[in-house]
Amino acid sequence: MEKKQQMNRRLKSRHIELMALGGTIGTGLFLGSGKAIREAGPAILLAYLITGIICFGIMRALGELLLSNLHYRSFMEAIRDYLGPRVSFVAGWAYWACWLALAMAEITAVGLYIQIWLPHVPQWIPGLITLVIFLCLNLITVNVFGEIEFWFALIKILAIVILVVVGILMMILQFKTTDGYVASPMNLVRYHGFFATGLGGFARSFQMVVFAFVGIEMVGVTAAEAENPRKVIPRAINGIPIRILLFYIGALAVIMCIYPWDHLSPNNSPFVLVFRDAGLRGAASIVNFVVITAAASACNSSIYTTGRMLAELTSNAHRPAIRRISRLSKRAVPARAVVISSLVIGLAAILNLVMPGEVFTFISSIATTSFLFIWAAIILAHLRYIRLHPDERTFKMPGAPVTDYLILAFLAFVMVVLCLERQTLEALILTLVWFAILSVASLSQPKYKPTK
Repeated sequence: MEKKQQMNRRLKSRHIELMALGGTIGTGLFLGSGKAIREAGPAILLAYLITGIICFGIMRALGELLLSNLHYRSFMEAIRDYLGPRVSFVAGWAYWACWLALAMAEITAVGLYIQIWLPHVPQWIPGLITLVIFLCLNLITVNVFGEIEFWFALIKILAIVILVVVGILMMILQFKTTDGYVASPMNLVRYHGFFATGLGGFARSFQMVVFAFVGIEMVGVTAAEAENPRKVIPRAINGIPIRILLFYIGALAVIMCIYPWDHLSPNNSPFVLVFRDAGLRGAASIVNFVVITAAASACNSSIYTTGRMLAELTSNAHRPAIRRISRLSKRAVPARAVVISSLVIGLAAILNLVMPGEVFTFISSIATTSFLFIWAAIILAHLRYIRLHPDERTFKMPGAPVTDYLILAFLAFVMVVLCLERQTLEALILTLVWFAILSVASLSQPKYKPTK
């Protein structure tokens, strides 16, 4: 984009901090945590702790790259500078497609969750209405997006805080659940020990745990619109460890202190169980509202991210018609890119009429698997950055470059874990095919001058 077409820096500190937090809290925690617990038992807490530390390292590497050059519109420009235009092309289009697929899955999910209350409403209608509303809001100004995400994140945080507080009170009062279990921290180790399903179950759980953190790097897309990036980005990133401890490890620990891990159903939300036993009327409806909020938040984030990414990907195109997609509106929003991305997401409403739900699950698996490659590209770009600029570093990543190599080793380990299950192995193979196709397409990329 031309220099006169700069995005407005209107995302405030509270917006980005809550976005960084909301990005790590999805429907998987509220609905899928029972499945994760059954896979690994109490050891799931260690899996979240390890993955949280790795994600914090990725975010520190990302933060250092972004703050090394405040002209970066997103972390894709840093990847382009340090890994070349071909890698950036592959990563950029893959990232755009990832968020499109996730958004399709989320608007599909909105329809399913609404049907719990309104069973006669066709599944595609609530999702389409949600998409249109967020499209209109995203076309106004960037701080409208920031405000929406702020309040959505606040709802999710409030639900988790209430769960933790209620759970602690149950333990203090030695509350007896409707199934006859006494709430106690001893429940964490009383039933088959901490590694209750063995090291095999512990290793397999990383697939679900890693995917729970997908989207955490979205803060890297807000770089060009942060009000004070040198202050806001470090604060948002440095707060990640405490958030992970409270909102993932804290919530799951409380759940397993109230109920033995093998008592929890993989098909039902543990949040509903806790709120129901605490005497909260309409517990299922309350959790359903929070889940709809989480899905809507993901859809809103997807519209924002795909719009900015498409604008960046088309800004250096040879053809003027394609380059015009990146132009900003009078409100300094990449309106054309946002509309085009939303139209693609809207295909999910039509596809819901002809495609079974399993297809969307499979597409989402490919998308989430692709994030492993995006994270690896961030780390590789960071390694090259510190090699080329050892004396110009600000907001240094702790322990680099050793920590970079540890993160890459962890990502390789997760890929090995993906090979252990048929569905995830198929998703991994198709992801590799998808990246191979993008690599062939990237051969047409012109020479690129580094961002100043």
